[in-house]
Amino acid sequence: MTTAALRMTAAWWRHPSEWPAAIARAWARSLQFRTVLITICLSGVAILVTGLVISYTVGNDLYQSRLDQALHDAGRAQQQVQATLDATDASDPATVLGLGQTVKTAVQGASSSRMLAFIRKPGQQPDPQAPTDYTAGGMSQSLISNDLAAAVAKSPDTLYSQSVALPVDGGAANATHPGVIIGTQIQLPTAGTYQLFLGYDLSDAEQTLNFVQRTLVLAGLALILLIGALTFVVVRFVVAPIQLAAATSRRLAAGDLEVRLPENGEDVFTSLARSFNAMADSLQRQITQLATLSQLQQRFVSDVSHELRTPLTTIRLASEHLYDRKDGFDETTTRTAELLHTQVERFDVLLSDLLEISRYDAGSVSLELESSSLVKLAEDAIDEFQPLAHAHGSELRLTAPGGYAEVQMDPRRIRRVIRNLVGNAIEHGEAKPIDIIVDSSQGAVAIAVRDHGMGMSESDVGHVFDRFWRADPSRQRTIGGTGLGLAISQEDALVHGGVLDVWSRPGEGSCFRLTLPRGSGRLVGESPIPLPPADAEEVVS
Repeated sequence: MTTAALRMTAAWWRHPSEWPAAIARAWARSLQFRTVLITICLSGVAILVTGLVISYTVGNDLYQSRLDQALHDAGRAQQQVQATLDATDASDPATVLGLGQTVKTAVQGASSSRMLAFIRKPGQQPDPQAPTDYTAGGMSQSLISNDLAAAVAKSPDTLYSQSVALPVDGGAANATHPGVIIGTQIQLPTAGTYQLFLGYDLSDAEQTLNFVQRTLVLAGLALILLIGALTFVVVRFVVAPIQLAAATSRRLAAGDLEVRLPENGEDVFTSLARSFNAMADSLQRQITQLATLSQLQQRFVSDVSHELRTPLTTIRLASEHLYDRKDGFDETTTRTAELLHTQVERFDVLLSDLLEISRYDAGSVSLELESSSLVKLAEDAIDEFQPLAHAHGSELRLTAPGGYAEVQMDPRRIRRVIRNLVGNAIEHGEAKPIDIIVDSSQGAVAIAVRDHGMGMSESDVGHVFDRFWRADPSRQRTIGGTGLGLAISQEDALVHGGVLDVWSRPGEGSCFRLTLPRGSGRLVGESPIPLPPADAEEVVS
């Protein structure tokens, strides 16, 4: 990894607020990252569910095991206490009063619990000759619920249990640990029925469960990391050939037709490499053939255009000579001289356009930049086409809220674009006014030519910049275009870093808009002139 990459990684790591965006970018760009993340998430969910099930099962088993032990211990203690009490001489009142201590001693000898409560059965009349209630070993009557006491009172021969939170000796005020209280009944001679409650500490089971849970958590995290690492390694082996194929495809798209994928082994990626290389070979052959044909075509057009210049010059001189003397000819010869003159001029324009378009095709166009104003070029075009517009019954109207500042451009080429747009507007304007709008913004200057003539359909608009294409081939042209004007205009706009747009609708006319950047480079931002134009009727769908 390069030093710059390390710095970027460190900077990203120090700014947590950028983590979501970085993760989103990695998710969108990296198949390897998505696969590893999905595998880790799904594995984490599976491990979490498994861990919860194991923890719940182990916890229940531990609790049930300790409860069974406590019940067995409490049952043994109850039998031992009752046997001791049954063997006691109850004729002596002092002996009866001392039965409480006898119970305590018997419980401590027969049970592992030191927490006990010795309580007279609820509902019995107090007897001054009977032992008093007492608790020992940290047992409190508040830990014994009414439900447990009532259950013990109903059935003298059954052991009942209740889960409780036992206070921790010497711990914090609210510190507790899990425990269970088991209750039963015992019969004291002459003193009646008493309830015996024994408390058992389950903190050892809790510690065992906590140890199991910690082990499960650590093992789960380790397993997730291991699965993530294994997935990363496996996916890396799978994705690496795909990444190589993508990089090779980019190099092919960039024009490196010699690059190929390595063919090693007999697996599916080798089969992909063979198919890819066969495709690349076929593309290379076809592109080479097309490039050769394109070069031959460009050379042919350029050579033919140049070779036709000499005979065309001779024919043009001859046609001008005949055209200048047409008044001395008869009517048929005069008409012939006029037609010859017109078609030779059109042929000359066609040759010039063919030479210009061949320069664009060959990539040999260079701009002669100088400072100029779009408003000035628009005024020149209006002055030039004013007689033609008057002959067609159209009015040329210039609106220029901006565009007076001079910018760097090739005036010859931009003037050609404007002349072409204005001439087409006059040709198709249907003797209606033609608006020429010039405006500017902070980053661009623009000129739009808006006519209100017949307009074009949506399909025609898609072909308007095609070479030699005409919306209505049967329509008689009075200006004599070659069919290359708009194609050349579009190239002129592109070579300046600008764009030539068109809007048209049948019955509402057309609007061509040329937008150029103020500085060098490509056009940034929107054009200062809206398209569709502001006077266009909104179409209600």
